[in-house]
Amino acid sequence: MKKEKFGNLKDGREVYLYTLENKNGVKVTISEFGATITSLIVPDKNGKYEDVVLGYDILEPYFTNIENFGATIGRNANRIEGARFKLADKAVELSQNEGKNNLHTDLDNGFHKKLWESVANEEENSVTMSYLSPNGENGFPGNLDMKVTFSLTDENEVVIFYEGSADQKTVINCTNHSYFNLAGAGNGDVLNHYLKIFSEEYNPVKEDSVPTGEKAFVRGTPFDFSDFRRIGDDIDSKDGQLKITGGYDHNFIIKEPGGLIAVAEEKMSGRRMEVYSSLPGLQLYTGNYIRDGIKGKDGKIYNRRGGLCLETQFVPNSVNMEGFKKPIYEAGEKYEYKVVYKFVNQP
Repeated sequence: MKKEKFGNLKDGREVYLYTLENKNGVKVTISEFGATITSLIVPDKNGKYEDVVLGYDILEPYFTNIENFGATIGRNANRIEGARFKLADKAVELSQNEGKNNLHTDLDNGFHKKLWESVANEEENSVTMSYLSPNGENGFPGNLDMKVTFSLTDENEVVIFYEGSADQKTVINCTNHSYFNLAGAGNGDVLNHYLKIFSEEYNPVKEDSVPTGEKAFVRGTPFDFSDFRRIGDDIDSKDGQLKITGGYDHNFIIKEPGGLIAVAEEKMSGRRMEVYSSLPGLQLYTGNYIRDGIKGKDGKIYNRRGGLCLETQFVPNSVNMEGFKKPIYEAGEKYEYKVVYKFVNQP
């Protein structure tokens, strides 16, 4: 394990990076700013190591980070319609930061823009990031004590464990917003990646990208990833849902949470990534709104669709919809879940 200074915030506070490495030479680096994954280095089928997540070499671009590269999102990930919901018969008002809706809590002041406290555990090859979100922050009730633990196993698993509790009834729904490119970050787009999602249904969205509340079967549609399918096959088709979001930006309803929920692979490198989660939703986002010409790590340039997000979460806007498990927790109730990104090379 290595700890090194990443830079300073505008108010002078220091920010540190932690790099975890396993016996296979796999490395993952996490920043205290935003509890952000800044780098993930894994081998290909020929033993060539390459960074497979988009991000920056230095701290300062993360102050803006419009794309949310690698960030921990909270208190609530994804969209809430009308930027409001009811909690104990009281209206909770959030900022309208995407039209009239709320996206990722607060784009300028969410969890991804906070300095987290860190504690390393060398025996477990892990680092725990902690943040106390005060009552009323971003509009959410309750003082929320949040912890996110990142660990790296010798089975090439990046494990993210979320745990938190608040002193009032509130919403808790975090995710990690890493953009993966298994060919290597900055090495083109992800249209040649193949994807399998263990889901029979997805959530259609309205023109503002908020789910309609419906469940739609994927079978026979461009959303059918029940077996391996090339991402680029239908991404630019005339399908109305794909036109709304400029590609895939939809939640898939996980059939059996708690195990393997998705697999992505890139055939040239042989890299395969397996995703495990206990949550009922998986947001597939194909980087449709990555700005062209972003200067990333190692001088690489990132362009539209240069990364793939597989965000484990509760169903977007489920706090306002019936028929879905809601991310609402009573005072003192424990919020906890684990997501695993496991890397396996194919011949």
